[in-house]
Amino acid sequence: MYINTTGYFVPEQRVLNQYFLPINGLSDEWIYQRTGIKSRSKASESETMDFMCIEAVKDAKKTLTYDIKEVDLIIFASYTPSDLVATTAHVVQRAFGIENAKAFFISSACSSAINATEIIQSFFISGKAKKALLISADRNSSYADESDPKSGHLWGDAAAAVFFSKDKEEKMQAKVLDVDTSGLGCIGKGPGGVYLNPQEKGIKMPDGRDVFIQACSYIAKNTQAILDKNKFTIEDLTYFIGHQANMRILSHVSKELGMSAEKCLSNIEELGNTGSVSSILVFAQNYSRFKPNDLICISTFGGGYSSGACLLLFE
Repeated sequence: MYINTTGYFVPEQRVLNQYFLPINGLSDEWIYQRTGIKSRSKASESETMDFMCIEAVKDAKKTLTYDIKEVDLIIFASYTPSDLVATTAHVVQRAFGIENAKAFFISSACSSAINATEIIQSFFISGKAKKALLISADRNSSYADESDPKSGHLWGDAAAAVFFSKDKEEKMQAKVLDVDTSGLGCIGKGPGGVYLNPQEKGIKMPDGRDVFIQACSYIAKNTQAILDKNKFTIEDLTYFIGHQANMRILSHVSKELGMSAEKCLSNIEELGNTGSVSSILVFAQNYSRFKPNDLICISTFGGGYSSGACLLLFE
């Protein structure tokens, strides 16, 4: 299957590190040294989940080479949905008049977008769909507890949209060579590592050390595995995109894999941890720079725990 085009929406507002000093006692220097974050994106009251996702689809639609109404599958991937009944998938379906599409919401923490990609692949293989729209977004500011010194300073808001087709369209596009995900609820702290209880209104990360260790391990391990499976090496990679949770994780993964810093694309310094959309947001933000024969690996790790990797070749 192929990625036809991408789009994204990032709120303009930025919250700088010094904002948190009087709230949770963490200084600008402390936050930056431990996370690589200098600021994070924050949605305004009018920039709701549905608004951000519709704007991301509008952005992608500018370069879409076919009628959006040809889409027959819409998946919304997130862990901060604004509505669990009238999901954003259905809101987007209605907003763009995509009448003949299956539409639903899936969540597997920060690996949700890669899980959705694997689901799209399965629908294409089974013949149940030919063109798909993946919308991924998190509005972390709806749930972040800014007074929490363990994780309240991490979160950003953003949305991205990716159009897929079973068959290649006319222009240069990214072929999905492989995608694979894993549920990891049985390792480490598992479901207790990162969680969000809507009734308590807060994203919690009670054991950041365990999350860090597992993320470093699985992001690197899954990257190497998907390259080996498809007979590529680290040297063959043009770009690597890891989950944007912590710059120290990305640096550790790069070192573990023997990968040059120039290959690693990132936005965490400006936007913070934007959750399940973070990796495909980086991909969408850099989409115009990719060239034929570029090989790109996206590798993620999320709460629950969960992980996933996707290998793309532009042709």
